[in-house]
Amino acid sequence: MKRVLVTGAAGGIGGHLRRLLPPIYPDLLLSDLKKPANLGPSEKFVQADLADAAAVDKLCAGVEGVIHLGGISGEAPWDAIHNANIVGCYNLFEAARKAGVKRIIFASSNHAVGFYPRSTKIGTKVIPRPDSRYGLSKLFGEGLGSLYAYKHGIGVTSLRIGNVNDEPIDPRRLSIWLKPEDLVQLIRIGLERPNLVYEVMYGVSQNERSFYDNSHAGSLGYRPEGRSEDYAQAVMKNALPTKDEPSEFYQGGTFCGEEYSADFPAMKTKS
Repeated sequence: MKRVLVTGAAGGIGGHLRRLLPPIYPDLLLSDLKKPANLGPSEKFVQADLADAAAVDKLCAGVEGVIHLGGISGEAPWDAIHNANIVGCYNLFEAARKAGVKRIIFASSNHAVGFYPRSTKIGTKVIPRPDSRYGLSKLFGEGLGSLYAYKHGIGVTSLRIGNVNDEPIDPRRLSIWLKPEDLVQLIRIGLERPNLVYEVMYGVSQNERSFYDNSHAGSLGYRPEGRSEDYAQAVMKNALPTKDEPSEFYQGGTFCGEEYSADFPAMKTKS
């Protein structure tokens, strides 16, 4: 890849990638709604609103690969989610098509499948169970990626990302943690693997307590280095007692519990 665009570059994941990607992709173009406060003199940044189709068209000109992190990264009212994560995501894929972009990494989320019990390990072919408006928007992005892969020939990878951090900080994150360097490895598979059409992988490291069967990522060459179990003793030492409630029963955590109005004990037995 020559020029690689990173949208949402001012966010937490973007900060990790700004540190790790330049040695791999020297011509890295960063974009976000707001300029990062710690932008370095050698970093190339273009401020753009993903909801502005014309601005996104200009952003994608001359780009070969896109790492799409942009949008709202948590639950929010529908109008905000729709504008940033639905309209903005469509604008990005359409601009990429018109610009002749070869590969797109779509930052999906574990919240696209958050309503599975924590006791159940799921693969990439499960029926989606979004746990929020945010999770629903990520499911839309996965579908959009599949459409543009099969209809327009762009190689697209959807990464159902857990929690990107230097180390896991609570019991749930022992199951969904993703070491930043492992995220880079997944991105490189999506941008560089020959003959890739459309793939879905879980963005998690080597976690013994994982909610996910990520063997498909392994078949594509993923070899995670991070092990959440290395931090388990310290995490569990400070863990609070679990409660019998949706936020602690389902994989999506608090995203499942917020605004929850179903009959929890009944739904729990059906899960």
